[in-house]
Amino acid sequence: MKIGFLGLGKMGTPMARRLLAAGHELTVWNRSEARADPLIHEGAVLAGTPAEAELGADAIITMLFDDAAHENVFFGAHGLMEELSPGVLHISCSTISVALSERLTAEHSSRGHQFVAAPVFGRPNVAEDGRLWIVMAGAEAAVAKARPLLEPLSRGITVVGREPRQAHAVKLGGNFLISAMIHGLGESFAYAAAQGIDPEIFLETVNSALFQSPFYAAYGNVMLHPPEQPGATIELGAKDLRLLREAAASRNTRLSLADNMAEIFAEASRIGLGNEDWAVGQYRMAQRRAALVR
Repeated sequence: MKIGFLGLGKMGTPMARRLLAAGHELTVWNRSEARADPLIHEGAVLAGTPAEAELGADAIITMLFDDAAHENVFFGAHGLMEELSPGVLHISCSTISVALSERLTAEHSSRGHQFVAAPVFGRPNVAEDGRLWIVMAGAEAAVAKARPLLEPLSRGITVVGREPRQAHAVKLGGNFLISAMIHGLGESFAYAAAQGIDPEIFLETVNSALFQSPFYAAYGNVMLHPPEQPGATIELGAKDLRLLREAAASRNTRLSLADNMAEIFAEASRIGLGNEDWAVGQYRMAQRRAALVR
């Protein structure tokens, strides 16, 4: 199929590469055109504008950074929303607010477009391997059309409902659980170290005895052996946590742990940890806070 792909960051580039490898015709757009160079060499076509990426496409896939990037692309000057062809399918793989998902749903519906939310779980290395887990929501026909386009990117797909907002809500809830897990690991490692226990031995013991979770093992390893290049950053985690709290508040729901963690993320930014890896930065915050009470 012909696909327009918008957003070639740490996640978008490996996702686009998987689509090329699956035999799709890809036209790509990124605000910084140089990010597209490797994909052009692999057969993608470069679009000068988001609207050019959509010309003749069966679907467009967005993997843009945040709500602001979506606002600019879809509703800014020469916004893409007014340029999309009737009946085109928009698949939103980005992590965005529930409120923006609702707005996109309404705007697409009023123009006769199809819209599917399909945010992804997984770090960039998981995207490279085509092993993302994708959460989908949208009208049944649109989901059926989108599924074969997303299968080359994933090890599994969960359809959570017919309202696109539901998939974006699940994504925010899942990221909150990851942050909570990392926070718990960080404090547990600080506790273990203070007791004279090697945090790696603590992790191996507790994970084997209680959780048997590859996520605990993987994130624990990132925390104890920081990568040269961060995956998601503290700032990105803080953004997702803010969107979660906004979504909760819109349904008159208060999440006390999320409120407490928002304070920790804010403190991390104040002391210069905003660009640290999400897991590494949270661990450093746990160590910092543990040291303050001694």
